Amino acid sequence: MTNLPDERGAELRELFFETSQELIQALNEESLKLENHPGDEEIVRSIRRTVHTLKGDSAACGLQELSELAHQFEDALSLESAAAHSALPEIAFAAADIFAEMLSSYRRESPMPATEVLRKRITELTAAPAAKKTRGKAKSADPLPQSSKNWTEAEKRAIAQAKTAGLGLYNVVVKIDPHCAMPIAARQLIHNAISSMGEVLVVRPDAKSPAASKQVEFVFATAQANQQIAAKCHIPTIAGEVNVSLIHAARTAKASAKIVDQPAALGLDAAVTNSPSSPGLATAAAASVPNASPEVQFPTTETGQQQASTENMLRVEAGRIDSVLNLVGELIIGKSMLQQALNEFGKRYPKELLRGKFADAMAFQARVLNDLQRSVMKIRMVPVDQLFRRFPRMVRDVARQCGREVDLDLSGLETDLDKGILDAIAEPLTHLVRNAVSHGIEPVEQRKAQGKAPRGKIRLHAYHQGNQVVVEISDDGRGIDAQKIRGKAIELGMVTAEEANRLSESETLDFIFRPGFSTAEEVTQVSGRGVGMDIVQSVLQRLKATIHLETHLGRGTTFRLKLPLTLAIIKALMFWVEQRLYAIPLNAVNQIARTRESEVHQVDNYEVLQLRNQVLPLLRLGRPSVPDIDRKSSKLFVLVITVGEKKYGLIVDALEGEEELVIKALDDQTFSTDLVNGASILGDGKVVLILNLPAVVEHVARTRPQDAGLSSSGLLLNHADRARLALSAAGGQA
Repeated sequence: MTNLPDERGAELRELFFETSQELIQALNEESLKLENHPGDEEIVRSIRRTVHTLKGDSAACGLQELSELAHQFEDALSLESAAAHSALPEIAFAAADIFAEMLSSYRRESPMPATEVLRKRITELTAAPAAKKTRGKAKSADPLPQSSKNWTEAEKRAIAQAKTAGLGLYNVVVKIDPHCAMPIAARQLIHNAISSMGEVLVVRPDAKSPAASKQVEFVFATAQANQQIAAKCHIPTIAGEVNVSLIHAARTAKASAKIVDQPAALGLDAAVTNSPSSPGLATAAAASVPNASPEVQFPTTETGQQQASTENMLRVEAGRIDSVLNLVGELIIGKSMLQQALNEFGKRYPKELLRGKFADAMAFQARVLNDLQRSVMKIRMVPVDQLFRRFPRMVRDVARQCGREVDLDLSGLETDLDKGILDAIAEPLTHLVRNAVSHGIEPVEQRKAQGKAPRGKIRLHAYHQGNQVVVEISDDGRGIDAQKIRGKAIELGMVTAEEANRLSESETLDFIFRPGFSTAEEVTQVSGRGVGMDIVQSVLQRLKATIHLETHLGRGTTFRLKLPLTLAIIKALMFWVEQRLYAIPLNAVNQIARTRESEVHQVDNYEVLQLRNQVLPLLRLGRPSVPDIDRKSSKLFVLVITVGEKKYGLIVDALEGEEELVIKALDDQTFSTDLVNGASILGDGKVVLILNLPAVVEHVARTRPQDAGLSSSGLLLNHADRARLALSAAGGQA
């Protein structure tokens, strides 16, 4: 394995590892398209373009093994017979897997995976006697002269439309700087620059031509003047001499400002040079949209400006953004400290004139700090498309293993989510989607017998709901049989038959999230081991997220994940329990109620409260109620919260108020309980513990007393509190 010794080479390699994931994803997506449209030459050329970019990038980084394998695959794809080969989609999938394994081996500096099987399959594409290079054919058929009489029909139509719209047409010839080390990348940068000013109609010479490294010529429709075009094209160290000549003057200034959409591809091959020594990392910009057809869809002014804006994109390591976010959190704590000091100053010197100036400065600082916080949070937000794009290939593979026919529908791809949360839910979503294929979707014969479409459908949908993101995984399969779940739970000894009969349907369905629980009849590579769904539950609890299950027998199942937008800073409601300060996310609180002990009743060993014609289960976090108190005069604070799709009431001692809290993670040595999932520091130095509401609800349900007349309480009492209560109950002294 070859390595780049210098620091710059290490940075280049790290950049390649980031961009290569997009190339592997693009290769998977194009392979799926080819499987659905066998023999499509445009898709094959798009795959070749992606493989070429991967080859060049890896060669530039000194990753010789990967570069050589990609070069072999690219050469095979260049043959006319490749597109017609029935095994090409499978070979492309295998290549994507091997490329991904090789990249992982490079990063971990571990041994390379075996490539002999893939190399042998690649040679199958070259075995046909009639195999000819498509590149040679393209060169002989189209020498790409720069004269207008050799424009293609599509290019002539585009030029005619531009003239009809009254646009100015220019011929722009840019000579590439002979000292430029990356002429192909330079060509693309010049193309991006000129596209930002109008519509490129013709590009010569072809990117595969040897002349492409010397100059590039455009026919260009725009409302700009010659001097503006020349200035835009003159890029230091990239472009040398720039010549701009008018072909057709704009009819009017108003008309020339309009840019006509060109809906069809203009027949220009945008594949980059196939020289093995090409510094491919620089050509990544040319392949930044790997899903597009290799026949370039030339952009309108708007899309041209979007392409130009990609030059301003900056890749930043996630850890650096986390560091900035941590500093913003410290600033928020500092703001709270200053606010606390200002309040004390105002109480001590109520008539001091400086108090108003301090208050104005604090208000200004708070506004700027809020804007800074929002800006940093937006940097961390990424579209869920980055995660959803992984699933089409996975669904295809799992469906084949299970003998199913499945379509995957993705929607809400533009929904933004915190990068940390997006990475954390990748594994839970994978388990849920795999289960939807293996457990949910029925075999084709069974679906036909039930009057369903032969192909099952799985849908991944994401959307914003308040300050949460909801991700839904639904299928139109067999649904979940609650009776079967009860029987399996009894069989595994998780519950007795008598207890199972008392469980509601939602409580019964919760068994699927228990470790070791599975309804699969046999263990396969996909399912049946009883692991997976418990991982989903534990990961979501760690993220302060919830999961809700909705199922209809014979019609399908929906898992609904509700995720916080961020884990770093939250709006929280603080309260006191047993002289300790706690907090819960403000978005989990529906309302705050005031009631009396006399209004609290007991039903099936649960304390409940009738609130607005609704029976609300209560969770008493502190010590139990004293039997001999005056129940009519004893008042309670009840926080009505939502966990999953259910409402509960938290009985607390007193309220402290709302606050913006910076969450600090707690290690297992500090807290051994799952009831608390973080802490924060207030401006006056107080430490507030942030409760994990799903864990609190689950703990109360699990520890419900069996004896009549008793109910759960004291969840937040420590050992000393419990000892004092026990002594008091026995008649001793605390």
